Amino acid sequence: MYDRLYGEIRFLKGNKKMINLEKEIREQPSVLAGICEKNCETAQKIVDAAKAAGIKNIYFAARGTSDHACIYAQYLFGIFCGIPCTLGTPSVFTKYGAHVDLSGHLVIGVSQSGKAEDVIEVLKSAKKDGAMTVAITNVEDSPIVDVADYSLFCGAGPEVSIAATKTFTSQMYLLAALVAKWCGCDKLKAELKALPENAQKFLDTMPAEIEKLAEKYQNIPGATILGRGMSYPIALEGALKMLETNKIKMKGYPISDFHHGPIAQIHTGDLVFVLAPAGKVEDDCQEIIRKLHGVEADIVVLTDDADAVFEGCTKVVLPYTGSEFTSVFMQVMFFQMLACKMTIVRGIDPDVAGVINKVTITK
Repeated sequence: MYDRLYGEIRFLKGNKKMINLEKEIREQPSVLAGICEKNCETAQKIVDAAKAAGIKNIYFAARGTSDHACIYAQYLFGIFCGIPCTLGTPSVFTKYGAHVDLSGHLVIGVSQSGKAEDVIEVLKSAKKDGAMTVAITNVEDSPIVDVADYSLFCGAGPEVSIAATKTFTSQMYLLAALVAKWCGCDKLKAELKALPENAQKFLDTMPAEIEKLAEKYQNIPGATILGRGMSYPIALEGALKMLETNKIKMKGYPISDFHHGPIAQIHTGDLVFVLAPAGKVEDDCQEIIRKLHGVEADIVVLTDDADAVFEGCTKVVLPYTGSEFTSVFMQVMFFQMLACKMTIVRGIDPDVAGVINKVTITK
């Protein structure tokens, strides 16, 4: 059946076609494995130049999924390097024509296609101020590369599916690797080195369990995803993956903000995912779970702590990667795969665009 609004092609039950979305999800271990060799030399040059210039502030410019990768990087740069980071507002430059003084900043523009005009405008303005500029993109001959001092490449290959998967995790990986070089943290470097193997472990062990969840929740009108700290950008990204593929209402929130009003929207039986990795935010996760039990929510907890107890919840144990700084890769792969499996169960082809454009060029 063809839906004129969304362009959905409904599959017959039992369809065995390998959709592009799942194919690209499964390419992530090999994509992550190739990033360091491709970008190691440039990343070191960026760190050396930034330190020589006495960089004390970082300004990110991005949109959509790339925005979420930058929020992840905000946490990493703050925690490991003590550097304050700003998630930029490109429309200040493009729509309002304002000048934001970015002198003395490292300005990082992130665009999967490398064609985001508003992100490019931020980099151009920053260069006029004498700022150091870096582009992160999946397309090596794209316009954003032409305006940046340095460029880091995802090396993810063509991404056909409307939902970004391997380009998102490669952006996260590039930013985390840059942080690891900047601060010299051997533990973070080791975790990143092991990530391709852990991503493959996820793909070898998790899809069957995720498919059961997709079957169980195939008729939900929507859901909420909660995370704190490192998991907050994954709550945002997970919600985006679910809504753009399944056309259901999803919203991601930071746990700390959810207490301040949004929890009022949760009613009996509403589905809530709580991202609860081992680490600094475990107590916060337990606290919000207790409150959610008070309104009789249906709670699914994602954790990498096999021994953790979450009373009255569906517990999903993800592969352990060493810390919450890298466990987020397993979390986002969960939502990528859940989005994929749910489309199959619901009879929707996620590779059909409908009202969504793969390359969105905002100004």
